[in-house]
Amino acid sequence: MATKVYIVYYSMYGHVEKLAEEIRKGAASVEGVEAKLWQVPETLPEEALLKMSAPPKSGSPIITPNDLTEADGFVLGFPTRFGMMAAQVKAFLDATGGLWRTQALAGKPAGIFYSTGSQGGGQETTALTAITQLVHHGMIFVPIGYTFGAGMFEMEKVKGGSPYGAGTFAGDGSRQPTQLELEQAFHQGKYIATITKKLKVSTV
Repeated sequence: MATKVYIVYYSMYGHVEKLAEEIRKGAASVEGVEAKLWQVPETLPEEALLKMSAPPKSGSPIITPNDLTEADGFVLGFPTRFGMMAAQVKAFLDATGGLWRTQALAGKPAGIFYSTGSQGGGQETTALTAITQLVHHGMIFVPIGYTFGAGMFEMEKVKGGSPYGAGTFAGDGSRQPTQLELEQAFHQGKYIATITKKLKVSTV
């Protein structure tokens, strides 16, 4: 039976979605792993999204709390809002109270990735504050550490991400994830998929 890794994300302008797709590719590159993209439900009305010039959502399916129980591992992605995850993701996780009550997600590995507007906009605090969600569910946080190698020490170019997970800088919205940031995302997907597969095999 395949190891299932779900990449669950929210993306308003597409930056997080680009990272999510690379993470999916990285996870799917591991033999025996089935990786799938999911979006969390939008909480803003269409009128508000139009005023914010948000593009249409992609075709990734909308996830429900119960869908989480089918996965063996997760990677959660979101843009930052004042150093914390976007409200759409928080609202979705707030709806997982039933899973928390039964500890249905306990022991499952999970990683985090993110997008911020600037270098001081929450590349670490966004991930750090998100870990509380995993802890209360009893999940196992899987950071990438410095396993990305030399890419973690890039100093000549602007690069998002940290030992917590892959990341990018959106700036005013015009900046898109760089090749190095996408490579880091691919690495994260492959890394957490490998760990998820090992954990699943050890518990069978």
